[in-house]
Amino acid sequence: MWEELLQKIQQADIKALARSISLVENEVEGYDTFLQLLPVNKLDNIIGITGPPGAGKSTLTDALIGELVADGKKVAVLCVDPSSPFNLGAVLGDRIRMSEWYNTPSVFIRSLASRGSVGGLHPKIIEITDILKVAGFDMIIIETVGVGQSEIEIAGLADVTIVVLVPESGDEIQTMKAGLMEIADIFVVNKSDRPGADAFVNNLRMMLAPAFHQREEEVPILQTVASQKKGIRALKEKIYSHKSLQHTHRKKWLLTEKAYQLIKNRRMKDVDKLLLMNKIEAAGNNFNLYSFVNDY
Repeated sequence: MWEELLQKIQQADIKALARSISLVENEVEGYDTFLQLLPVNKLDNIIGITGPPGAGKSTLTDALIGELVADGKKVAVLCVDPSSPFNLGAVLGDRIRMSEWYNTPSVFIRSLASRGSVGGLHPKIIEITDILKVAGFDMIIIETVGVGQSEIEIAGLADVTIVVLVPESGDEIQTMKAGLMEIADIFVVNKSDRPGADAFVNNLRMMLAPAFHQREEEVPILQTVASQKKGIRALKEKIYSHKSLQHTHRKKWLLTEKAYQLIKNRRMKDVDKLLLMNKIEAAGNNFNLYSFVNDY
């Protein structure tokens, strides 16, 4: 079954692609063998889009899809939605803003639930992304939930990380500054038609100036109005130029980060939250958190 599925994916069979993602997501027996069958793909084509809630990430993604499709690119989009804390299903589901692309043959869109992952990513995001690479997409866009400091997790997956902010993001910048500086390849100040946008860009540039001296090149800060498609072409060109500057060291770091995440997920595989809750409930009033964790 798995070999046949892989063959169909390599032939750009969308139904086979969707089915394989579901099988891997649900850890159907044999999925790990299937992943080992995946051919090595060295394309640096993963774009991560992250940032605080309300920054317009979905609208920006929608506009960017349009630019890439106009260039003749095949595009896959993974939208990682917040999960319900009770059933771990996606709260938002498929993005309404991207609905015009659902019937476009060169665009594949899939919504995934974060399933409680603190990094804002789906626990099988690395595996699903590698399956998409095999399907022959020119660009893979991953839009994350945007949950603060733990957004750093996207940097271990994306070849180009875009951090989206808005002119009112001053407080978020203060709390997320260290993490953002580490992960951002491109800053986008969206909704730049709002008052104070230029001042915010200048403040952001001054705030990040000390860190620029430690990097090989200055991180670009672009202004967009995604709802009006303004600045999107410039963003696309920056993505292309950044991809051409990829360094061997960064590629090794990306692979190391992916290996770390996969090993961590594998070792946590037998830890079941419902089972934990039942054991805690059974312990009653004598429950000691640290003794419990130490003995688990």
